Amino acid sequence: MNFIETTLSKKLKEIEPTLDILGADRKVLQVAVQDFTNYLNFYRNLENKETNILYQTKQIEQLQKEEPTEFDSALAVWSSVWLKKWKERVNLSIGKQSAKEQTKVPENDSKAEATWTKLECKEEIIRIVASALIKNAEICGTQIIAENIIKKETCRNSSQDINSKEQVLKILINALRTARETTQKTGPLIAIMVDKHYYCEVNNQ
Repeated sequence: MNFIETTLSKKLKEIEPTLDILGADRKVLQVAVQDFTNYLNFYRNLENKETNILYQTKQIEQLQKEEPTEFDSALAVWSSVWLKKWKERVNLSIGKQSAKEQTKVPENDSKAEATWTKLECKEEIIRIVASALIKNAEICGTQIIAENIIKKETCRNSSQDINSKEQVLKILINALRTARETTQKTGPLIAIMVDKHYYCEVNNQ
């Protein structure tokens, strides 16, 4: 694990001792690292600084060495808020899908996925939409939610040249509006399928 993963895993474990970060709950850490990276990107953009992950890692390591107490306190607050959001926003579904269910893809989802792959500036748009979510206090699942919103918007514009300036701007504007609306909703926003083994491990802890 890199420095950010190691640091976050320790902090999450301190706050929620029952978590098996390297086992049944590894998805928690994966999403947390993704969200923490987007959170750092958001504030780096405000300061007009680099958002490269290597740059971020070096800055975090330096901050931890220079201001260990302040760093630990800030990370503890973020991790606590993030875990609370995880419990509110993520819905875990039990069981494995059958082979038939796994191969059956809704037409709209398939269409959105095909159109989405053609969008050339999707990474940039994802960062913008993820930042909009964070700005509205939505810090959990930012990457997943942002991608889902943009996929739906690209699907709505699939009959047009998806990479034209007009269409890209339209997708971005609509995606930002949807992002703001999404933050006002209550309850789960993300569904994650896990097998029964996950629950067996959790219940045995």
